Amino acid sequence: MQDLIELENQGWQALTLVGEASKKFYSAVLHDDATIVFSGGIRISGKDKILESLATQPWKSFQIEDPQVISLSENARVFVYKVTAQREGSEPYVAFISSTYVLNNGTWKLILHQQTPL
Repeated sequence: MQDLIELENQGWQALTLVGEASKKFYSAVLHDDATIVFSGGIRISGKDKILESLATQPWKSFQIEDPQVISLSENARVFVYKVTAQREGSEPYVAFISSTYVLNNGTWKLILHQQTPL
C-alpha cells in the first residue's frame, strides 16, 4: 500500500515542477496502454498521447486526503483519494481520484487514472 501512496505522491510532486520533470517521471510510471479520464468527456489513451498532454501549467500545491488502496488481485491495485490542488492564479481544484496500477515485471505501472471534480 505504501508503495502506491508514495508513487502517487511523487506523480503530483512531478506535476509541480517546470519543464520536462513530469514527462520524465510519467514516462517511467505509465503503462503503454494507459488511459486518463477527466470530466467533460475528456479521455486520453496511450502512453505517448498522455505524455504529450503534460505540457500544461504546473500545480503550485497539492494535498492528498483519505488515501485508500483497494487490492483487485496480487498484481492489480486501485488507489483512491481526495485531492486539493492549486495552480498559480487559479481557484483550488478539488476532486476524487482513482488510479489503477498493475504490476509489470516487478514494477507498478499506472494503467487507468480518473478524476471526478467535486
